[in-house]
Amino acid sequence: MIPLSTRMRPESLDDFVGQTHFMYQNSLFYNAVRNRNFDSAIFFGPSGTGKTTLARIIAGEMDADFYELNAATTGIKELKEIIDKAKDRFFGFQKETTYVYVDEFHRWNKLQQDSLLKALEDGIIRFIGSTTENPYFSVNNAILSRVGNIYEFRHHNKEEIRRILEKALRDEKRGLGAHSLKIGDLALDLLSDMSSGDARIALDTLGFIADNLPKEQEITTGIIEEAMQRRALFYDRSEDKYNLLSALQKSIRGSDPDAAVHYLGRLIDGGSDVMTIGRRLLVMASEDIGLAYPSAISIVTACVQAATMVGFPEARINLSEAVILLASCPKSNASCRAIENAMSDLKRRKIGDVPLHLKDAHYSGAAERGIGLTYKYPHDYGGYVPQQYLPDDLYKEGVAYYKPTENGNESAFKKYLEGLKKRND
Repeated sequence: MIPLSTRMRPESLDDFVGQTHFMYQNSLFYNAVRNRNFDSAIFFGPSGTGKTTLARIIAGEMDADFYELNAATTGIKELKEIIDKAKDRFFGFQKETTYVYVDEFHRWNKLQQDSLLKALEDGIIRFIGSTTENPYFSVNNAILSRVGNIYEFRHHNKEEIRRILEKALRDEKRGLGAHSLKIGDLALDLLSDMSSGDARIALDTLGFIADNLPKEQEITTGIIEEAMQRRALFYDRSEDKYNLLSALQKSIRGSDPDAAVHYLGRLIDGGSDVMTIGRRLLVMASEDIGLAYPSAISIVTACVQAATMVGFPEARINLSEAVILLASCPKSNASCRAIENAMSDLKRRKIGDVPLHLKDAHYSGAAERGIGLTYKYPHDYGGYVPQQYLPDDLYKEGVAYYKPTENGNESAFKKYLEGLKKRND
């Protein structure tokens, strides 16, 4: 049986509900479709927000050949066949562009994504890729630069979900109008709320109830709750992983291992892969722990490598070890702040040249230019000798980027550097 969400897919722009931050009457997006000059684009956002539906509506409005692929099941061979047909259509008698829609585009590797480049450059195809991942992390820069238009789809708000449900309840041809269902405002509000902004979940839950509810029985809040049990895990897993990654990092930074493990569990339960979690943990090891516990980066690297080797479900143990270590050890962002401040200076001000004694002197003619003549080799002085390293202007200002804390091992570095400063003075 065809799911209610499939039957109720909008068939025109004016029937489409949601994404009003870019799709509304007379918006540039709307007019581009109406004027039949809609270019390539990437749609990204959570499931059930209309990415596939809108791509199909656009293809229908363009009156062009349309191919719909899923990156999980389609490879380069199938794409090449489509591009070859598109070439014939583009350079042949029709001189028409072909639209190619690729769902879950982030699943293609770099080579697969790059197979689109030539066809995009030549205008042979117009490409729409949809993804639940942030394209700035999951899509090649070469594709992003050629596509240009990136639209973020957001969860439907409660009112939009309710409008979608009410339309399904009225529609006698595609929806549930013939069922004469009885549903009160409280039950409809609850279903709209529990769907968590996912129109597919809302419609398919309503369809499930309609197919299994005794005739004449009203849909109550209790029935909604009962029906949503079968969906509870699914809609919990649709939570934005970037919010969970942010919560994980902030819990680690706040030295709360219990909260950190909680968010790790939610990431794993929601389907995040080892490398997505691992990359963030490696960043934390340097950004939030740094030299307060220098071994953190080595231990976390080992844990992530181990997790990659063993895979899930056992990988959760390796990742848990890394998370608890990071949350439980001393914290310092001094090394992170040091590079941020240095980069900030480079962007906002003109800075002098590298001092002559620090420049590369390993070539003939360097000495004649005064390069390297006064450099002092620290190891010849027992490991340290006072000497200027910063450019003249920064040196004269006494600029200091690295400001060590008293936390953990960093207190030893602070003590050592302060000792050197006293020797200089």
